[in-house]
Amino acid sequence: MARQKKSKQKIDPSIWVILIGGLMLLVAVVVLVIQAQQPAQSAVATQNPFIPYKEVERVAVQDAKAAYDAGTAVFVDVRGDELYNIGHIPGAISIADTEMETRFTELDPNAWIITYCT
Repeated sequence: MARQKKSKQKIDPSIWVILIGGLMLLVAVVVLVIQAQQPAQSAVATQNPFIPYKEVERVAVQDAKAAYDAGTAVFVDVRGDELYNIGHIPGAISIADTEMETRFTELDPNAWIITYCT
C-alpha cells in the first residue's frame, strides 16, 4: 500500500498582512476607548516642574477666557508698568509681582483674582 503524502498548504502572505493589520486596528481601538474613559489630565500635571508657587492653583486658558467674557474675575498683570503699558488684557490691573506684598489690599479678597505675566 502506497503512503499518501500530506501536503502542507501555505498561507498566502497577504492573509498575514490582513491579520496583523486587523490586530493593530483592534489594539488602537482598545487604547482609544481606555483613553476616552480616563479623565483628562489637568494643566497643572503637565506644567514645568520648576515653576514657582506650585501651591497656587493654575487656571486653564479656556476658564480664564470664560471668566473674562462673563466678568466674573479680576485680572492682575504682574509684569510691571513698562510691559503693562505695551499691552495688557483690557480692564486688567497692573500690580508688579515685586509690589504684590504691599498692594494686595487693593484687591477684593472675595473676588476671583487671576494673575498673569505673559
